[in-house]
Amino acid sequence: MARMIHSMIRVLDEARSLSFYETAFGLTVADRLDFPTFTLIYLSNEETSFELELTVNKDRTEPYPLGEGYGHLAVSVPDVAAEHARLEAAGLSPRKIVDFAPAGAVIARFFFIADPDGYQIEVLERGGRYL
Repeated sequence: MARMIHSMIRVLDEARSLSFYETAFGLTVADRLDFPTFTLIYLSNEETSFELELTVNKDRTEPYPLGEGYGHLAVSVPDVAAEHARLEAAGLSPRKIVDFAPAGAVIARFFFIADPDGYQIEVLERGGRYL
């Protein structure tokens, strides 16, 4: 059976992205592979073995257009309201908390936040299928 190990996004400014992901989600550099024209940076934390791979193309000077194909990354936290307050206090501008209840009962509580390159990250409260 296959096991998910990482997801990759392209970022423009390495330092800005590393600062955002550490502040927002406690992700730190697990590995770094530097090549002449690009660098691969693998971020992780103690919560999961899944990693986020940042690709930095060294000749890139313009932001990447995200287009219509990108959806979002998702993380889960024990208390979405506390996490929202922490991110807001850190100046990271999370969007409003949403209670998703399509049939009347709340099945998910979440908010979105954008990273410095515009990638959307969904922050879900742990529970149900979102552990």
